[in-house]
Amino acid sequence: MIDTLDRRVAEGEERIRLDVRTGIGVLTLCRPDKLNGWSWEASRQLGLLADRIRFDESIRVVLLRAEGRAFCAGIDVTAPGGAITGRSPAERTHHYYEGIRWVHERFAAFARLPQPVVAAVQGYCLGFGFELALMADIRIAADDAVFAPPETGIGVAVDAGGDLRIARDAGAGWAKLLALTGRRIDASTAERIGIVQQVWERAELESAAMELAGEIAANAPLAVRSVKRNIDAFADAGLAEALDRTALAAALTLTSEDAREGYSAKAGRRPAAFDGK
Repeated sequence: MIDTLDRRVAEGEERIRLDVRTGIGVLTLCRPDKLNGWSWEASRQLGLLADRIRFDESIRVVLLRAEGRAFCAGIDVTAPGGAITGRSPAERTHHYYEGIRWVHERFAAFARLPQPVVAAVQGYCLGFGFELALMADIRIAADDAVFAPPETGIGVAVDAGGDLRIARDAGAGWAKLLALTGRRIDASTAERIGIVQQVWERAELESAAMELAGEIAANAPLAVRSVKRNIDAFADAGLAEALDRTALAAALTLTSEDAREGYSAKAGRRPAAFDGK
């Protein structure tokens, strides 16, 4: 893994960029050549930026967006630090468990920002990208957006609680249908089931997102933050306990033979043969 105590971002290694405009903190996923693929380093940088945003009184709302043709196509399997090792299967599982818990803590710092977060999604929004978008308070999408939690198709549990958030926003049935099949849905379906609040033509997404963020930023900040906290307290009841179970499930499945087979099959563009071990 990366050095989780390092608070610097090396030149050329920026995964997420923060630009502050009038009342709006614009967070941009900025690796379009990698379809903004997620990594341990991206999680670390998200946590660093969340800490900065939290205490910046000039930021009244956060706009989460991405460069390029995809919002985030999931895990960047080429990123360094992806393989977690251990001297035994039990130790390797333990390391994965602590690693996933660490990611959850970075995501929690982002999801629990006092400022509301608006996500603007275009193109592929898969795996960790989907889970990141689900942490926003409001999601709007381009009409070309595609959403999916593909994890069970490669032999692992949904890592960061995306299935729990789908259940919260769209109901348990939709959460199970999507997470158990890995099925992709388009923007109109995502809007219909409540995962997305608005759909725009691709060319209009950026301006629509800025307009929505500006509308929130114009309102009284203390009232806005109180409303977010109150709604989250109701909607997220029991989430912390469920996320800990998610971390354990992710650790167990990531160290399974099924996961090894799933990743190998995906790389080889062949159907996976899972044995349940």
